[in-house]
Amino acid sequence: MRFLRAHYRLGFVVLLGILALAMMVPIVMRSLVDRYITTTIAGVPQTEVALVLGASVYRGKPSPVLAERADTAIALYRKGKVGKILVTGDNGALSYDEVTPVRKYLLGAGVASQDIFLDHAGFDTYSSMYRAREVFLAHSLTVVTQDFHLPRALWIARHLGIEAYGVVAEGGEHSPYDYVREIPASIKAILNVMTERQPKYLGPTIPLSGNGEETWY
Repeated sequence: MRFLRAHYRLGFVVLLGILALAMMVPIVMRSLVDRYITTTIAGVPQTEVALVLGASVYRGKPSPVLAERADTAIALYRKGKVGKILVTGDNGALSYDEVTPVRKYLLGAGVASQDIFLDHAGFDTYSSMYRAREVFLAHSLTVVTQDFHLPRALWIARHLGIEAYGVVAEGGEHSPYDYVREIPASIKAILNVMTERQPKYLGPTIPLSGNGEETWY
């Protein structure tokens, strides 16, 4: 009986240790890329393209989270910090499209049509970064997403050899859950980078130097 109690105690301590290590992953990840993150448009260096990471859409329009990201990309574009905007997200089914609503949103804000590129196969953050490098031939980019997501996105981009910076997309309230779910997501990101996972789809190259309208359909 004593042996069983000692065994359970040891197992509990080991479990707590594993949980503590897991919680440290996004914290360490943030510390490694913190110098590349800014909350102001003026504070970010000039890059080729603003990368708008996908999020949910409601009735064909960007969700508040996605609209915050698009607004930040528009601000970068207007200030001349980027020359192009790459919208990446999940368009794996005809009934679900995260990128076209953002295209319409950007056009409505006055972004030139030829400067808007769509990545319909950005099914997760790693795929978006990998495809930005391999398909769109991006050498430098500015990631626009919320604070909880930005460190992981930048860490992936920089480990894929992209000169990446980040601007926090602000404006809405975010829950503690947004940060908690970064724990498994950050561990997954490390495994993806370590195994050099290739996204499900790659396809022909579409250089950012071309016309973004070619990527719309």
